[in-house]
Amino acid sequence: MILVDTLVTPFTEFEFMRRALAGVVALSLGSAPIGVFLMLRRMSLVGDAMAHAILPGAAIGFLLSGLNLFAMTVGGLIAGFAVAILAGVVSRVTELKEDASLAAFYLVSLALGVTIGR
Repeated sequence: MILVDTLVTPFTEFEFMRRALAGVVALSLGSAPIGVFLMLRRMSLVGDAMAHAILPGAAIGFLLSGLNLFAMTVGGLIAGFAVAILAGVVSRVTELKEDASLAAFYLVSLALGVTIGR
C-alpha cells in the first residue's frame, strides 16, 4: 500500500503531475524512433550535439521575447540549422570529418549559449 501511495497518488491528486506524465510519454514516443535511427546509422552523438547546438538560438529567443515558446523554438531551429550547415561546409572544404566539425561547432555554440544566457 505504501508503494501505491508513493507512485500512484501524486498522479491522481495533482494536475501538474498528470501534465508532466503526458509530456514525458510524448517525449519518449517521439525520441525513441529518432534515437534508434541514429544508432543504426552510427550517428548517436549527432542528436546530443544538435540538442546542445540550439542553445544560443533559444537564449536569444528568450532575451528578445521572454518565455515565448514560439520565439525560443524558432531561435533554436535557426541555430540548429546554422550549426548543421556550417559543419557540413567545413567538412567539405577541409580535411575534417563531419563528426569532428560538428563537435567543434557544438562546443562553440554551447559556450555561446551559456554566455548569452548568463
